[in-house]
Amino acid sequence: MSYTQIYTQSPVDDTTHKPRSLTACQGQWLYLKDNLLKIKINKKIINIKNLLAISMSIGLFTLSATTEAKAATQSDSFKLYAHSRIVNDQQYQCFYKLINKENPQWNPKISNGSHHGIGQMRNETYKNLDGYKQIDWTIRYIKDRYGSMCNAWRFFQKHNYH
Repeated sequence: MSYTQIYTQSPVDDTTHKPRSLTACQGQWLYLKDNLLKIKINKKIINIKNLLAISMSIGLFTLSATTEAKAATQSDSFKLYAHSRIVNDQQYQCFYKLINKENPQWNPKISNGSHHGIGQMRNETYKNLDGYKQIDWTIRYIKDRYGSMCNAWRFFQKHNYH
């Protein structure tokens, strides 16, 4: 079976496995690819210098392209949900600051006297809602009372409640 080449490839020097026309602007990706293909296809024994260079290149490219994955918490889900309901980022930031002042953990089960949930509202029904419905209720309350999240945040900054 033969494959047509998308790009023309220079002849390969058998001693170094480098394309003869390799220039600085072609980068290490082509060199690394050609070396791996040559090793895989011909199963030749390579010297330690090339093996070390290849393994170091693979290690560097792998490390630079990955980031540590962190598990999403329930509060992260609530924040994302709130942002999906408040599309304007400036308004979301005001809402975020307001909730963080009232309930930094974004915990729907928390109570502070007669105030409950994520938005620390004074309502017995609100207290029994899940976190997502609490966010909906809080957004509706803020819009009805203040007109916007940023208006509510400014009011909170002045009076220390909303």
